[in-house]
Amino acid sequence: MSETALEPPGSSTSVFQLFSPPLLPATLMLGGGMTLAAVESYITATIAPSIVRDVGGLELLSLVTTLYVAATILGSIFTAMRPRSITLRSVYVLAAVIFGIGSLLCSGAPSMPVVLIGRTVQGFGTGALAALCYAFIRFVYPETLWPKASTLYAAIWGVSTVIGPTLGGFFAHDGAWRYAFAVLVPLGVLMALLAPRLLPQAEDDREQTKMPVLQICLLLAAVLLISTAGTVQAMIAKIGLVTVSVVAIGAMLVVERKGDNRLLPSGAVALGQPISRVYLTMLGLNFVLVSDIFIPYFLQILHGVTPLISGYLVALVALGWTVAAFFSGSFSGRKANAAIVAGCITQAVATAVLAVFLAHENPEANLAILGPAAIAMFMMGFGVGLGWAHLVSKVLKLVADSEQDKASAAIPTISSLGSAFGAAFAGVIANGAGLVEPGGIAGALSAANWLYLIMALPGLIATGAALSLRRASA
Repeated sequence: MSETALEPPGSSTSVFQLFSPPLLPATLMLGGGMTLAAVESYITATIAPSIVRDVGGLELLSLVTTLYVAATILGSIFTAMRPRSITLRSVYVLAAVIFGIGSLLCSGAPSMPVVLIGRTVQGFGTGALAALCYAFIRFVYPETLWPKASTLYAAIWGVSTVIGPTLGGFFAHDGAWRYAFAVLVPLGVLMALLAPRLLPQAEDDREQTKMPVLQICLLLAAVLLISTAGTVQAMIAKIGLVTVSVVAIGAMLVVERKGDNRLLPSGAVALGQPISRVYLTMLGLNFVLVSDIFIPYFLQILHGVTPLISGYLVALVALGWTVAAFFSGSFSGRKANAAIVAGCITQAVATAVLAVFLAHENPEANLAILGPAAIAMFMMGFGVGLGWAHLVSKVLKLVADSEQDKASAAIPTISSLGSAFGAAFAGVIANGAGLVEPGGIAGALSAANWLYLIMALPGLIATGAALSLRRASA
């Protein structure tokens, strides 16, 4: 544990200890950064159709997300690979300012290309802010509170799935979408001004290394390719993009393993090392979870649910994550290891259950069918939340102090990779199973059945990696 971490009074390890007087300023800053990253992504997803109606550029709509995701990864990498003259606290100030500039560009954009530039700038800022939340944990909190900090971040993402679309809907009319970005500008400025006063001056204990340019380029290329694959309709083109993206990731891992100048912490690409299996578990959980993007469509087509209700039902996934995070947040030792394994199994089983109950023609929304499907949605998120905070703690404990920034920055990077690849593969499976052709009820039934049966399988890989972590800790 870092000597700069503040020890709150008392021996309790409740999540509310994060808000004790010594820790409150830093908790507000870190939680605020995560909130900006989470809420903004959901707001933009909601107002995207309004942007297109106002400034055009429908053919570029997919890039609103693609460029943003790539930029968030670049922002998280910058947090770890920044020049030694720039402290973590300075990175926070810089990230908040960049986020504000990106929001300002979006708010005044006269055309879609300018929106894309603004979203890219925004993504860099939010990627850095998300990475900073994990990088600061060891400097702000005692080790006993590390899982609690991760629990707080999970709760923020869970609440954001409701707040973000709600705010987005408020700004989605006519040209009001610009105000959705404009209101974020003063928030970015305020956070930049407060950061030097409320965040600790964290010691820079990194090793002196060069920028791993080749690995970064391969990683970004893979993300851009896989994100593009999720938007194209031609199956051959989609499979080709996925294949090239996988090759790029493979090349990145080879370079990472053989080279001395690494993007990831030591052992991160060697399955014999526990840290690599922690990241693999995280990757698998996010890969499976992102299959929830098709849930609203299946609810509306197969179960006769309105768009509004389908949106709230899919929010059960995030609610499950949040509930589980609070439920397991006090676990430690063997209980924490068991929670990780149980979470992977729970998610895999819940995903398979969706193949039965979601893939069911139920136009009258019969609760005997819709109810089990809703429970499965909740349990998908519950499985992730059960072990996520403990996986984050393992990342922080398994690497040397000199590689903590790399390890922390890799958490949002791995999450984005898992989500990007999961979304692309889910699209390949759903389209190949008939979502578009023949389409309609028959296509949706086939797509839902095959999608959730196949997407449960990566959950078994995550379970195997989690079991190996349990044995290594025994």
